[in-house]
Amino acid sequence: MTAQLLLAFVLFAFATAGTPGPNNMMLLASGANFGFRRTVLHILGISAGLGVMVAAMGLGLGGVFKAFPVLHDALKWVGGAYMLWLAWKIATAKGVTDKQAGSQPMTFLQAAAFQWVNPKAWAMALTAATTYMADGSTSAVFLVAGTFMLVGAPCSAAWAGFGRGLRPFLDRPKVLRAFNLTMAALLVVSLYPLVVETRPAGVTKEAPRLLADLPPTPRWSSRG
Repeated sequence: MTAQLLLAFVLFAFATAGTPGPNNMMLLASGANFGFRRTVLHILGISAGLGVMVAAMGLGLGGVFKAFPVLHDALKWVGGAYMLWLAWKIATAKGVTDKQAGSQPMTFLQAAAFQWVNPKAWAMALTAATTYMADGSTSAVFLVAGTFMLVGAPCSAAWAGFGRGLRPFLDRPKVLRAFNLTMAALLVVSLYPLVVETRPAGVTKEAPRLLADLPPTPRWSSRG
């Protein structure tokens, strides 16, 4: 991989890992509800999960999904359903100040496994594998995967830290409740690209044929 291509990938990783998405919405909520220290395993799990996913895509898993696209579609909808469940959990969380809540932050393994049902993570991994691993060498695969982990971890930490900084403003139950509802709503909104990507697929394929079957538009004389 050339230095120019590596720099381009670093910018891509920073832009995708740092912008709002399911992971960052959950980190923001976790930092606000549980604090930064208790969210560290969540941060590390995201970084490791993305790194393993990118490496798997580069080592051939992407070809499996290309050969059997129904697997990718099924995984997207399973991931969407799981994210709706997570949104409900966030919306109904009462915060760590409530001893009866019994809620816990996401563990390392849970955060790593979540990447495999996260539509944005799949898009990031597939793009990284197809665009920045052109030579297909094993060294390039692990370089891209490792870079993704190194760039993504600080971005994740920043979102969790921002949530932690909001805690003094969320010490009132009603304010924390409103915050959690907002985070849950944003997590649901982050599923919008999944729906848009799936629904128009049949339309775009059929549109050219339907337009071609239409009769020619008559030309009306201005003197008629």
